[in-house]
Amino acid sequence: MRYFYALITLMMLSAPAIAANPQVVVDTNRGSFVLELYPEKAPKTVANFIEYANAGFYKGTIFHRVINRFMIQGGGFTVAMTEKDTRAPIVNEAGNGLENEVGTIAMARTSDPDSATSQFFINLENNQFLNYQGDDPQLIGYCVFGRVVKGMDVVRQIAASPTGNSGPHSDVPRMPVLINAVTVTKAPL
Repeated sequence: MRYFYALITLMMLSAPAIAANPQVVVDTNRGSFVLELYPEKAPKTVANFIEYANAGFYKGTIFHRVINRFMIQGGGFTVAMTEKDTRAPIVNEAGNGLENEVGTIAMARTSDPDSATSQFFINLENNQFLNYQGDDPQLIGYCVFGRVVKGMDVVRQIAASPTGNSGPHSDVPRMPVLINAVTVTKAPL
């Protein structure tokens, strides 16, 4: 029987390791939080986000739209509220079975379902009205591609920021919430 257990153990140790989901640290001037991304569910979205992160794109951007009990949005504007130039938009992968629940990260977009570029948001509530409901452009929803796995207290602190208007933009934190870095700590295999 010992030989059987030894054989099983040896087989498990020699089996190829299961690829872990990539993790990303978002470092802000309010603290850091960690995201786990789901490339199996949203491969193009995760690749897009990682490409922006690895290029250093997010450094110096802010959380420019903060609505407590809804979401915090960032990844596209500088402290001066200047929108950064981005790559081409990606296809919306909202029909992947993931839902806009507390702590999930999703892509921000315009009314065009396939217009997401660099901006993302973190859900503070279960925002079911943002979920995929069908292929009609009005029903496609917003693509969830990961979840906060550490530091939700930092996200909630950002969400509690007093906000106001900045030019044509509303819900802008009065004291900027600066993204210092977005760093991939576990890369997909």
